[in-house]
Amino acid sequence: MKVLILPDEQAAIQRAADIVARTVSGNPGSVLGLATGGTMLPLYEALAQRHRDDGLSFAGTTSFNLDEYIGLAPDHPCSYHQYMQKAFFRHVDIDPARTHLPKGDAADPRAASEDYETLIEQAGGIDLQLLGIGRNGHIGFNEPTASLGSRTRIKTLTTSTRRANQKYFESFEETPRYAITTGVATILASRKCLLIATGAAKARAVADMIEGPLSAACPASALQLHARATIVLDKAAASELALTEYYETVHPGGQDSVFD
Repeated sequence: MKVLILPDEQAAIQRAADIVARTVSGNPGSVLGLATGGTMLPLYEALAQRHRDDGLSFAGTTSFNLDEYIGLAPDHPCSYHQYMQKAFFRHVDIDPARTHLPKGDAADPRAASEDYETLIEQAGGIDLQLLGIGRNGHIGFNEPTASLGSRTRIKTLTTSTRRANQKYFESFEETPRYAITTGVATILASRKCLLIATGAAKARAVADMIEGPLSAACPASALQLHARATIVLDKAAASELALTEYYETVHPGGQDSVFD
């Protein structure tokens, strides 16, 4: 696990954008695993700016989002389909036909989950998987106790996750209880993972992920098993880590080491 600690949120976002841009420039046909949530908004903004200012192109890329709420149609204002359109897709040159999200309004969500897993496999797997982390350690919607061997499936959301997402809905009761999410094993099958965490509210989950035991109680800890997982943090999100001095020795200022 490569742990990169940056001075603040802006620096962390730019560092993560560097990694995404390098991946896409090096392989214009990359398959990207995309994430949603508040942490990703400034990242997508930074990537869109690089598209406008530097010519970073997503025309050849294929994307698969991690999850979607069950019961929400793609045109629902709170769906992740709409999130991605507003936050990223409409601002870059990605081909809409090559963007994929689970079908939250599918008549058979179980079949839709299996079909989505098959689509990822048919695309050759994910080259770079973007991730955020929930305060309870979830990645995607793989809540605590999620199987570390899981594939795309239906997950019941915890009350804490629904509370965190309530701000996007009119009330807590209207906040979805279920989602289709790519599983932990699907995430681990990606060739590279890039997890971004900023702010002190994520510090405990970050410490459990990086330095805690490998446990389904913190699904993000499964990234300890990934050979090419990069964790980009600001100092606030890194504040509960015990081995900060070592991480900064290996990657001073959050930059690559001489062997990267």
